[in-house]
Amino acid sequence: MSKETTNEEIVLEDNQVMCALTDLPKPAKNKELTLQSLIAMLNEEYGFEMADMERDFSISYIDPDGKTKRTKIDLAVFEAGKPHDADGLIRICIVQDEKTKSKDTKKGVEATLQIYLESIENCEFGLWTNGEELHFLQRGLDEWDNILFNDISDFPGFGQTMEELEKWADKSKPRKPANDSLIRTFKRCHDYIYGNEGMKKTAFWELLNLIFCKIYDEKRRFMPSPNGESYRRKFWVGVKEQNSEEGQSFIAKRIKGIFEDLKNDPLFSEVFDGNEQINLSDRGLAFVAGELAKYSFLDATVDVKGTAYETIVSNTLKQEAGQFFTPRNLIRCMVEMMDPDENMRILDPACGSGGFLTVVLDHVRKKITQNMYPEFEGKELYLIEKYNSKEVNDRVKDYAERMIFGFDFDPDLKKAARMNMVMAGDGHANIFHINSLDYPHGSRIEELEKIKETIARSIQTSPDRNFPYESDDAREKFDLIFTNPPFGAKVEVDVEISKRYELGHNWSKDTYGNFVKGNASGSEAPEVLFIEQCYNFLKPGGRLAIVLPDGILGNPNTEYVRDWILKRFKLLASVDLPVETFLPQVGVQASLLFLQKKTQVERDAAINGEDYEVFMAIAEAVGKDRRGVPVYIRDEDGAELLFDELKQVLLRDSLGNEKVISKKSRVKRLDDDLPAISQAYTQFSK
Repeated sequence: MSKETTNEEIVLEDNQVMCALTDLPKPAKNKELTLQSLIAMLNEEYGFEMADMERDFSISYIDPDGKTKRTKIDLAVFEAGKPHDADGLIRICIVQDEKTKSKDTKKGVEATLQIYLESIENCEFGLWTNGEELHFLQRGLDEWDNILFNDISDFPGFGQTMEELEKWADKSKPRKPANDSLIRTFKRCHDYIYGNEGMKKTAFWELLNLIFCKIYDEKRRFMPSPNGESYRRKFWVGVKEQNSEEGQSFIAKRIKGIFEDLKNDPLFSEVFDGNEQINLSDRGLAFVAGELAKYSFLDATVDVKGTAYETIVSNTLKQEAGQFFTPRNLIRCMVEMMDPDENMRILDPACGSGGFLTVVLDHVRKKITQNMYPEFEGKELYLIEKYNSKEVNDRVKDYAERMIFGFDFDPDLKKAARMNMVMAGDGHANIFHINSLDYPHGSRIEELEKIKETIARSIQTSPDRNFPYESDDAREKFDLIFTNPPFGAKVEVDVEISKRYELGHNWSKDTYGNFVKGNASGSEAPEVLFIEQCYNFLKPGGRLAIVLPDGILGNPNTEYVRDWILKRFKLLASVDLPVETFLPQVGVQASLLFLQKKTQVERDAAINGEDYEVFMAIAEAVGKDRRGVPVYIRDEDGAELLFDELKQVLLRDSLGNEKVISKKSRVKRLDDDLPAISQAYTQFSK
């Protein structure tokens, strides 16, 4: 796709990043990236205005030897509208590189943040980070007026006091994560469990149990309260509670109580066997809970949550041959092109961790919200605020539990997919542990029966309830299928399964040039069989969006597959992908194919030939290089371009008062053709 570029006064060289605070280019080192993440966090999460922040602010301090010295604070926050001087300083933030440890004698917390706070009379709070750890300090006085420091789990945001932070810990609404905050938080928690709790093999699942507790606690606000009590959070950590054994014990008791409740809740019971336990020490549990408690998972965007979640999943679960996660921009493109709505029954027969299903849910959630709140058309901030309202959540939950299905043969991925759906704000999608290619056969009789039951319930409450279906299982029941099936010769399909498929046979041409099915060919490539099985799952007129290796679409020895496809499907669109798409996970040249299952009338009519338009596109860039490093739009000389962007965030305090944070910045844009391709297809299809 061609790029529309604009002439910009500033361009970035390689390995540069634009500072959100100064609008000046800076070297894109890890320390700088951490600082930029911190700036976004303080602005979008804590509500401090950009105009009240300054980087590299100079202060005087007294070192341990009693000598007065000067240093620069990496990021300083000042009282709103006040001069940027020591008297107006209310927060100081120290940023170190990732190799510097918090206990370092020269650059650690005590050697920098504590000494600086001791020298600044009016500044009570500070933060120290190396990108992996976050340490908050509060400066105070003991009973003899000696300066002391309290380790705290967080400091107050704009217009908030420490007393309010402590008093309203179980009532105040957690923050919506900004930028990459959630990714950093998940990684920080996982690394802590891995490194400090002696649970290298189970760190991922321990973290997920606590994530589940957090989401369950947030969902409690939509559940009927016993005795008519108002909702109060149980998954919270007081800012000083982590520092004592007594406090850690209270935290552990609260969180473990939530875990026992959720295992008995219908929404979560299918994810757990019931005998799971939280095995972290009280200290470890308090740390992880303190990190997670800061954020509202339900209010975070699906892309933010999904990226954070899949980052941990992909680094933890051992992938079988041919398995890899579909990039989120690719999923988003495919879903937008097919444009699902709440009347469509949807399946991913190789759902993995549930990436397609969560993006479908998000796409439909937005449509539902727009339909329910037409008065907010053009008022994006207020519409976003309604995405997780009780009314929208109830309708989304109803849609998901009736209309979204996922199958996978890996039991760990089934569990991961269910958890991902809970992260997306639902949890009730129908995820089943089966081999899709073996369906409707297979040894997991209980799962097969559950599928039959849920399909029957779905049809009873859907627009297609009066359609005369020939079978009572999942075949021919789906309006839309999204999938990225396992590829390659390393993924073997049992011969007994393969020979059930037409495409599991040898094909040859007769004297008229028509393909004729021959003997069973043995074990066929799974991606070929998935095409036929998706056809079986689709209703007549149903649509399929599938990722396929280019060999199927171009090799002479797979011509029979293309012939089989074109006789049974109408080709809607084809999108060629660059080899970078799935790297560095796997190097495969692939395409996106969008197909519509022909009705019998259409198949009969096609005997005399067909003439229709097909959308075709070539994606030359997908926003990253072969190593997975982001690639941005450049000018003709190869320098990265900058574009003006206005970002707005709606914040509400504990009393419901609203504040809109506006941030104008000049940002790089990923060199990604997929959004433009999905927009072009939307226009084409109209």
